[in-house]
This record gives sequence, structure tokens and C-alpha cells, in this order.
Amino acid sequence: MTVSAMIRTGQVLLAIVAAGQMFAAEAPPTRPNIIFVFADDHATHAISAYGSRINSTPNIDRLAREGMLFRNCFVTNSICAPSRAVILTGKHSHLNGVLTNSEPFDINQQTFVHLLKQAGYQTAIVGKWHLQSDPVMFDYWRVLIGQGPYYNPRFRTPQGVITIEGYTTDVITDLVLEWLEKHRDRSRPFFLAYHHKAPHREWLPGPKQLNLYKDTFIPEPTTLFDDYRGRTSAAAKTTMTIANHMTDLDLKFTLPKNLTEKQRQMIEEAYRKENQAFRAAGLQGEELVRWKYQRYIKDYLRCVAAIDDNLGRVLEYLDRTGLAQNTVVIYSSDQGFFLGDHGWYDKRWMYEESLRMPLIVRWPGVVSPGSVNWDLVQNLDFAPTFLEIAGVPLPAEMQGRSLVPLLRGQRPADWRQSIYYRYYEYPAVHDVQRHEGVRTARYKLIHYYLINEWELFDLEKDPDELRSVYDDPAYADVKRELLAELERLRKVYGVDKAQEPPVRGSGE
Repeated sequence: MTVSAMIRTGQVLLAIVAAGQMFAAEAPPTRPNIIFVFADDHATHAISAYGSRINSTPNIDRLAREGMLFRNCFVTNSICAPSRAVILTGKHSHLNGVLTNSEPFDINQQTFVHLLKQAGYQTAIVGKWHLQSDPVMFDYWRVLIGQGPYYNPRFRTPQGVITIEGYTTDVITDLVLEWLEKHRDRSRPFFLAYHHKAPHREWLPGPKQLNLYKDTFIPEPTTLFDDYRGRTSAAAKTTMTIANHMTDLDLKFTLPKNLTEKQRQMIEEAYRKENQAFRAAGLQGEELVRWKYQRYIKDYLRCVAAIDDNLGRVLEYLDRTGLAQNTVVIYSSDQGFFLGDHGWYDKRWMYEESLRMPLIVRWPGVVSPGSVNWDLVQNLDFAPTFLEIAGVPLPAEMQGRSLVPLLRGQRPADWRQSIYYRYYEYPAVHDVQRHEGVRTARYKLIHYYLINEWELFDLEKDPDELRSVYDDPAYADVKRELLAELERLRKVYGVDKAQEPPVRGSGE
């Protein structure tokens, strides 16, 4: 072999080695990636996969067709920051320190993010964080300041605050796709928290959704004109009614101050004719409530549509790049929300619309497509689930249970038969009394402990929770069993040892 031939052969060998190294670097990790898509205040009855009669969510529905939909997923404390802290730690509010929206999250306590990083996962969060402390446990972070606005969001980053012009739901997705394409370490599995601000109050639609539902009548909930009889005094005294407590900003008679002039003109034009017709009509009483409901629910659903559209962008990216086959995609929200049910908006209550969370998991090769689970699960279980998916041992201090057996279609014989709930933020915005309770497959017991009032609901006979049977002699045995179960859960979760905190909540 001549010298020149040897050189050419060496170059070829080097090229082969380099190509092999590049292939190895691009080869998908054997452990699955995880994308946690998390909305804010997205109620299950605004998702068509859950049977919504008011809207369609084709991309969320796709996840349900290709994965598992959980019918009975519930929050432990129905308000933004506490729910997020429970998810991070796998511990109830009284143990993780975030009982209301007022307390900053202690980032030094153990979270599933710390454990995933220790196990070699690359971690990132983009979007809403709402825990005051910077999310420094993540490798990469771009998080909204507080709730964040619907347009032209400002993000906290390791390099300082940045502002990006545009609609926040779109901008968050742009940043997510940018991270997946440019900042991801292709040699490692990743956990990506893709967290939306929408559809949180004040429900401002994006440019593409402004005219959605414009000429559509959205069906009213049967309890829109609930008179709150048949329950304790707590329900009648709350301040979250569509009739009396919505602001001009909620109803789009005024707009946020941070809009560009072009954005302001675009949004004003979308509402102009409806606002003129409203002023000319001089509506009062129930007709005024009905008008406010239509304005509210259409804006809420427009914000949901923007989430669904943007989720479609991410799913398309996963398909196009081949990431879909080795990526678990999870869709959820920090709690439920009242969509005119009981005449309300907002959350906080242990009533079903507020308590129930969406949870849909697509895990190719593991979860049977189109499967449905009816077991009682909670956001308390999310952290253990993320860890087991990643093959990371579960710490004993976590109070939740991994959902992986359920995802595999294998229900443990000792799976929980009840869930525990506790809400602390009173006195505060919306005036929802502090309460705790227990829910089983059929019954729910609620204790408003500052005023010592009780409610008991038979969810099979009274799914709208309109009549408490706490004092009904026919339910004496059920009441006795639930009171005992409530005491048992207080001991299991260490609530009986925790002192009632002198908290004062703020914000939403």
C-alpha cells in the first residue's frame, strides 16, 4: 500500500469513527424522557376527552387516545402555589411549607427534580412557576414573574429578567421548542416542565383565538343559579360569583396596561360590537348573569384552545424528530375550576369541579392506548411517578404513591380507598372558609373547622353536591365511617401533629 493510499485509508477510518461518535451522541437515551405539560386552572369539564359539552381539545384528546386518562385525579389543596409545591415534593402542604399563595417555597428541601438530576437527567422548566423562590434546582429555567400577563411576558432567568413580545401561551411554547432543538443535551434523558399561565384569570384570548365561539351559545351549567340552600353557611358567603364579583378586566370592558398599541386595537376591535350591544340592552337580573357567563366562558375556552393548539406544535415536533417513541408526555393542571358551576368562577373548594384535576399520560410501549383509570389518585402521586418512570428509587419521606403500576394496568391490592384534602387560605380573596375532608369513591365529608360546620354528600345520588346529608339519620353509618377515616388519614399524613398556621393568603 502506498503512503497516499495509507493516508486516504486513515482519513476514512477517522471519518467512520467520528460518524460513530456523532451517532452515539444523538442516540436516544434508554431511560425515557418526560414532558410535563401543566396548565393553570384547567377544569376537566373543559376537555373533550373528559366529555366536555362546551368545547373541543383535539391535541389533548390525542394524548388520551394514545395513552391513559385518569377519571379520579384530585388535588390536595386547590390553589396554585400549594398544588405546585405538593407536586415537587410529594408531601402535603403542612410538610412542604406552602399552605397558601403567600409562602415562598424552600428550594433546599428535597424535590423530585433534585433526585432526577442526581440520576443523570437534564432538567428544564419554562412558563409559570409561582413559588417566589427561583427554581435553581433546574438546569435550565425561564419562568414568569408571579402569575405573568397574557401578553408580552417577562421571564426570570439565571441571567436576569427578559421580556418577549407576543401572546404568552405562544411564547412559552416557542421557548420550549427552542430548548428541545438547541439547548438539550442529546446524550442524556430529560425532564421538561412545560407550564402554561392559561387559562388563569383574567382569561385574555390570543390573536388566533379572539373570534373563536363568537356566534356560538355555550350551554349553561345546571347550577348557574344555585341558591346554596342545603349546605352550610360557607357556600353562601363566598365572593367568587359571576353575578357580583367579576371585574371590568375579567369582562374585557378594560384591558391590561402592558399591551402594545397594535395589540390593544386588535383586542378592542374583537369585542367592540358585543360591548356596544350589551350597553344598549340594559340587561338586569338573570339575563345579566347569563351575559356575563357567556363572556367569561368564551374567553376561558379561547385560552384553553390556545393551549391545545400549542400542545399540537410540541407533539408534532416530537413526531418529526423521533423523540415521541421514548418520551412520556403528561398533561395536567394545578387544580380544577368552576365554569359557572354553582354560579362561580375560581377554585379553592373541595367541591368536585375544584377538587378534580385532569391527568392524561402517554407512554409509548407501556401504557395501553385509549385506556381509562378510575382509581383515586392525587397530585401527591406525581413526584413518585416521575421518579419511578426514570428508574430512580423513591424516598421514604414522600407521602404519595407511584402511578406506574396503574399505568401498566396493574392495580395494587392495597391501593387507597380515600383521599385527604385541606385548604388553608382564609381570610383571603374570595372568602372561602378553611376546610378539610375525605373523599371515597361514593361519599365526601367536609369540615369547615373554624366555624365547626360539616357537609356530607352522596356523590352517586347528588353529583352536583346540592344537599348535605350530614344530619340525615339514613346516613348515620356512613357518617361514622367517614369521620373515622378522616381521623385515620390525619394520622397517616401527620396532620394531627401539625399546628394550625396563622396564615394570611393573598392573590390567586
